[in-house]
Amino acid sequence: MEILTATQLQALQEFDTPTVCNAIEGFGVRAKTEGFTNPSLRLRVGMEDKPMVGYARTGMISARNPAEPKHNEVMKAYYQQYEGFALPQIAVIQDLDEQPVGSFWGDVQATVHRALGCIGALTSGGVRDIKEVEKVGFYLFSTEVLISHAHVHMVEAGSTVEICGMAVRSGDLIHADCHGAIVIPHEIAPDLAAACRQAIDAENALLSPCRKALASGCRVTAEELMGWRAEMTLRRNAIGKFGE
Repeated sequence: MEILTATQLQALQEFDTPTVCNAIEGFGVRAKTEGFTNPSLRLRVGMEDKPMVGYARTGMISARNPAEPKHNEVMKAYYQQYEGFALPQIAVIQDLDEQPVGSFWGDVQATVHRALGCIGALTSGGVRDIKEVEKVGFYLFSTEVLISHAHVHMVEAGSTVEICGMAVRSGDLIHADCHGAIVIPHEIAPDLAAACRQAIDAENALLSPCRKALASGCRVTAEELMGWRAEMTLRRNAIGKFGE
């Protein structure tokens, strides 16, 4: 597994998550219906209109019933995932309760995680203390906004989790914004920023002449549109192919 540099991660922040999705599709490494979240995941707190990009650290929580003494060791194992890694990390937490009732995420955990080197969280459960978390400078994505923490505790650490239809392993590279989140396959990650630029260039084959027509007050024809679409398809087919 190749770990990207800080500079490479910052380059991926230049693009929104749909563009990243388009670029990944160009490599043909997985089905076009896999690897991203469904619409139930919502951005609650973001930072400076920049996507969240970092490496996943996973856990599973529950809040319906009180924790047992053994869960303290699970919590410690969860936190240990963050040690010895200098690049941005993202907490990816699956809520095992059928209907989330207790929030793991609030001012306290956001502050703790920032101190661990974590920049944000994805959860299939709830979040709270949203105004306070904004001050901490921490991304929050969730399916719910909750009031209580109830009996929330860590049940499992470091295993594969599922967040809104997206499977995530600890160490996966994540890109997320207001549209949702996506896992970036490691084998294409070093080339992805360049592929994102190709994806934008492909769309411009259609968008540029349409924008030019709008600016001049002209109407386009179906024949023109089909020609521009054909060019867009040609450019999309070249995404991820460098020096071939």
